[in-house]
Amino acid sequence: MMYDVAIVGGSYAGMAAGLQLAQTRRHIVVVDADQPRNRFSARSRGFLTQDGKSPEDIVAAGYSELAQYPTVDWHKGEVKTIVGEVGDFTLTLAEPRATASSFRARRVILAAGVDDDLPALPGLKERWGTHIFHCPYCHGFDLNRGHIGVLAHSEAAMHLALMLPDWGKTTLFLNDAFAPDKWQLQKLDERGTHIEHGAVERLAGEGVKVVMADSRVFPLEGLFVVTQTIPSTLALRLGCEIETTPLGRVIKTSAAQATSVPGVFACGDIARPVGNLSLAVSDGALAGQAAHHSLVFDL
Repeated sequence: MMYDVAIVGGSYAGMAAGLQLAQTRRHIVVVDADQPRNRFSARSRGFLTQDGKSPEDIVAAGYSELAQYPTVDWHKGEVKTIVGEVGDFTLTLAEPRATASSFRARRVILAAGVDDDLPALPGLKERWGTHIFHCPYCHGFDLNRGHIGVLAHSEAAMHLALMLPDWGKTTLFLNDAFAPDKWQLQKLDERGTHIEHGAVERLAGEGVKVVMADSRVFPLEGLFVVTQTIPSTLALRLGCEIETTPLGRVIKTSAAQATSVPGVFACGDIARPVGNLSLAVSDGALAGQAAHHSLVFDL
């Protein structure tokens, strides 16, 4: 069967794209590996009508809405390769299922999200998404104005260190990563951000405690860190142009979410440096409409 559109990734952006296309009664397939970026978090914030709900509940609600459309097929699995050209792409699954091992589609929407390249600090990975975060808009409110930390691995930590005092008492751990200049020190002082010098050795405790190399310990409600995003290798193999940002690499797209490869669109965290559920849904809806326009007008 030749689908009109294949969507790689069935999280927020992918489902939003699928819902737009479902309205057109075009035949689409969504292939999802069930690895949403915020799967470690207890709740999601800032998404209208869904504020405070768990990621699992939001995804389940989206799936149930898509499932009511007869022209939408859903397959669990990971897409290993995409080959072809506009009008005839072939998507092959990493582990073929009894129902299918590959799909053909006229257009492709990449919504597979990104991986976060985390700092190599003992105790960080296992606390990611529960006590260690990257987005204050997503997690800051639930820290209840407690003591918050920012872990520096580059000068990019300044951005978080200036933002986070709106969510609680903030300490910037310089971690021997950079030395703020006079202007930066002034801005940190104006925001009331405390500075701790010295290297961080590890993170410990049931919540999160910053343990310094000199044995000092700082208990926190939450710790924020700037990660580097890594897009799906599918985009690289397809030849999509990649853009490097201060927050990592993303697929470069047009205003209509089109990539540099004809017939391929991208949406969500894979196509923007700022991860946010509302923005992912918005981008997904736009990508779905743009893919439909591409089919109708042979773009």
